[in-house]
Amino acid sequence: MNEKTIKSTTETHRKNWRLRYVSEHPCDDAKITELAEALHLHPLTAKLLVNRGYTTPEEATAFIRNEATLLHDPFLLNDMQKAIDRINRSLKNSERIVIYGDYDVDGVTAVSTLYLYLQDLGADIHYYIPSRSKEGYGLSCAAIERLAADGTKLIITVDTGITAAEEVDYAASIGVDMVITDHHECRPTLPSACAVVNPRRADSTYPFDELAGVGVVFKLICALELTRARAEGRADIDAIRHICYTYADLTAVGTIADVMPLRDENRLIVSLGLRLASERKRVGLTALIDAASSGNPDVRPATATTNPAKPIIKRKKITSGFIGFSIAPRINAAGRISEASRAVELFLTDNPDQAAELAYELCDINRRRQIEENRIAEQAYEMIEKTHDFTRDRVIVLSDNDWQQGIIGIVSSRITEKYGLPSILISFDGVQGLYESPDDPGKGSGRSVKGLNLVHALTACDDLLLKFGGHELAAGLTVSRGNLDAFRERINDYAREHLNPEDMKTTLEAECEVCMDELTLDQASELYLLEPYGISNPVPAFVLHDVELVRITAIGGGKHTRLSVKQGKTTLTAMCFGSPTAHFPYSEGDHVDLLFNLDINEYQNTKSVQLIVRDLHHTEGYIDEQTRLQDRYEEICAGGEYTAEEDIYPEREDFAQVYTTIRREYRLGHDVFTLRTLGIVIKQMSGQNINPIKLKFIVRVLQEMQILGIEELAPDRYQFELFFHTGKINLEKSSILRKLKTQCSNRPK
Repeated sequence: MNEKTIKSTTETHRKNWRLRYVSEHPCDDAKITELAEALHLHPLTAKLLVNRGYTTPEEATAFIRNEATLLHDPFLLNDMQKAIDRINRSLKNSERIVIYGDYDVDGVTAVSTLYLYLQDLGADIHYYIPSRSKEGYGLSCAAIERLAADGTKLIITVDTGITAAEEVDYAASIGVDMVITDHHECRPTLPSACAVVNPRRADSTYPFDELAGVGVVFKLICALELTRARAEGRADIDAIRHICYTYADLTAVGTIADVMPLRDENRLIVSLGLRLASERKRVGLTALIDAASSGNPDVRPATATTNPAKPIIKRKKITSGFIGFSIAPRINAAGRISEASRAVELFLTDNPDQAAELAYELCDINRRRQIEENRIAEQAYEMIEKTHDFTRDRVIVLSDNDWQQGIIGIVSSRITEKYGLPSILISFDGVQGLYESPDDPGKGSGRSVKGLNLVHALTACDDLLLKFGGHELAAGLTVSRGNLDAFRERINDYAREHLNPEDMKTTLEAECEVCMDELTLDQASELYLLEPYGISNPVPAFVLHDVELVRITAIGGGKHTRLSVKQGKTTLTAMCFGSPTAHFPYSEGDHVDLLFNLDINEYQNTKSVQLIVRDLHHTEGYIDEQTRLQDRYEEICAGGEYTAEEDIYPEREDFAQVYTTIRREYRLGHDVFTLRTLGIVIKQMSGQNINPIKLKFIVRVLQEMQILGIEELAPDRYQFELFFHTGKINLEKSSILRKLKTQCSNRPK
């Protein structure tokens, strides 16, 4: 896929924007027109389909309806038959089975899915998820020993276990068999389990190797159900339909949360799962959706016991975005700062009252996670500004004794996004003051940028680390306190050698450039045809050039900013979530370019188009014009001549209009303006468009003559104060005006 880079401007801090488009075919416009006409689509929707490679009406229809995807035969996965045989033996002998899972969303949904299926078969079924803070990730011999003591004969791992060779051998030595199901990268030697089911095995011939952990479990229960159906004489298709229409919702949640590519059978499973979730058949998932959709998350949900007349909760459209941004964080939070079992219990219950209570609890845990995340982030930002040498070091390495290990990875992501640098945060398990020792182990979590493989960087530091592992852009590690400084130096040495400065700039991708009049409610609604979105089928992002910021409004107590943006005759609302208004670096009247997602806002049963802003910056031409005006203003201040045609010299009526506007706004409680904003307000009140250079001189004269108190808070941002005057003020006494009059080369005498 070819890429087009949008030309950058003088704002060196801005992120790179890049357009992705298909250019292999010389007649793309013709294909877009053909699709739009054949399928009765907007041209923009047709262009998105062509961008994704669906260039004929037949291909596009198959993509929209998911007709081109079939589920693969689960028995194509290596060791699947061995896994089925061992599980069926446990079922036949009524053995105690334990599902051993991970504490993230993928693990939680995998545990829940397999538990529910085996429970329906009458299994003696239990589950175990290790504590993130006390036990850490993966299998442990101590946990296996405890499970064996309880009479466990079979452990089935989900979303974990592929590297647990020693633990599997230990389990066998004490009479416990293991079936491994996982989707993580494999080592050259697999564990000696009864079965190892993983599409990423080096010897795998399975057609699709990007299943989530819960996706592998989905294939496992498909194989179990097929085995039962064939023994009972039922059709294979009926068996698969039963699994899809019963468990695809949980599988979809885990697949979306684990950011797996939504192509091949993942796309089909997620499509079916979102549809199933929308039917609200699973009590626990429905309760969590309702809790996440509630307009007042601080109010404990009503139940049949506490309030038979339940309030009606507005039902939100269930999309991959809603799952990823609203549902998944609430499930994840349980494993981060509490116990993942709370989320599992939510999915296992069929009691609506219990589900409502558990859903509220997860929302409450997530709010506490957000508070703690923000606390750690603020501390980290302060450390960075005080201690990090941006001219020398390309990896941010921070440590603290009091950071929760389950949260530092999220904060690391925020830091990397904010600064465009790889970052690693390390927590030393709450070790304090005099008790600090060079041997204290610190557990760290890191995030990287394209161009620096974090695992390769950690490998270069392996002699300084107790252990590490992960992926190219995300990894975990353990380092002793005594090696921390040497580790920080070593990894930065590696980064200086391997990381190109251009790679440190965040790049955002967009589909195409659009005009605002294309962004209609029908167009926004039509984008749902391309759902589910995810990796390999991203949420469409668009670029708008040269829009005017008509109004800037604080919402959410100032935590977010709402914009009214205008292009031509069209005005729309744009939301800047997570962008505090107090620090918003733009002013009303500015002209900006936007990179955004198109969304539908529904308020009081009225739907409207809104833009979800991912990034914005001043338009290049606007910056050039502002620079020209500033340069010209400084030339005149330095004594340069100007002509009457430039309209620089202010007349009395100009002063009157500016003063009247400021006085009116001041009495309304508005005392802080940029001059650009002041000019817009003046034009709105009087229709008069005052030259920006003239306006600057007017403000200077009003300050000089003590008509107004004026404090410049920041470049081009002023706070005004009205002074009381009993008589007329002679503006001719202004030294600024007298000097300005003499500089006009052709002013009438």
